[in-house]
Amino acid sequence: MSRPSAVLARPVPLLLGAALVLAGCAASPGGEGRPEVADRSAGDGGKVVQPTAPLMPSAFFAGGAEAFVAWRCTPAQDLVTAHPDDELRLWSAHGAWRLSPAVVASGARYQQDDLSFWNKGEAAVVESPSGRLDCSRDLARTSLTRHDRPGVMFHARGNEPGWVASLPSDVAEIDLLLDYGSRQLTLPYRVTTLDNGEGRMILASGRADTPFELRIEGQACFDDMSGEPFPARVTLTIDGETYRGCGQGIAP
Repeated sequence: MSRPSAVLARPVPLLLGAALVLAGCAASPGGEGRPEVADRSAGDGGKVVQPTAPLMPSAFFAGGAEAFVAWRCTPAQDLVTAHPDDELRLWSAHGAWRLSPAVVASGARYQQDDLSFWNKGEAAVVESPSGRLDCSRDLARTSLTRHDRPGVMFHARGNEPGWVASLPSDVAEIDLLLDYGSRQLTLPYRVTTLDNGEGRMILASGRADTPFELRIEGQACFDDMSGEPFPARVTLTIDGETYRGCGQGIAP
């Protein structure tokens, strides 16, 4: 993957404001709940209480858009967009933004303060005070829904070796399929970091005998075999091994 240019980099003052970061959390089932998960504990009568799944940063989600689109840009930088009805969601290697529609004579233009995305057909121009990107549309991937992954609120995958991680929408557990499917695990987890402003979430194992860490960051990600675009970069560390891949939040 090409190294991103500085056009959408965090050091640019324009892009430091919270207004440009995907705001709000995706609702948990029922629309309520704290954005963190407690350990398993004994309830009334000694009954084990299963912790519920946490809220997740909305930077991981399509916002109702039907697809994610990859853009290859010059200077060398790869972007991902999703287009819900009332906004444009934009991901770079440095974070995520939400842009509102703006008036333009032709094509479609979206803007958030001094950051703008204008596209017409298969071409797009991204401008900010730090420079300009000239982009061309590449692959598109249909966003996952609960119909595709019933009961799953986040789904991630990676290659070499192939692995899959799924977070159910109702309980604080992770389902792992590792090493080309040769190992299957279901483990409880706890949230150690949740930063909605930065679009970052870190999970750790809820079992001392099987430690792991799952790091999710709202950034442009591309499957390193297919090139398909995703809104989140995922790093799984378990048993001394590190697995890297891409993922997507799945709204109810």
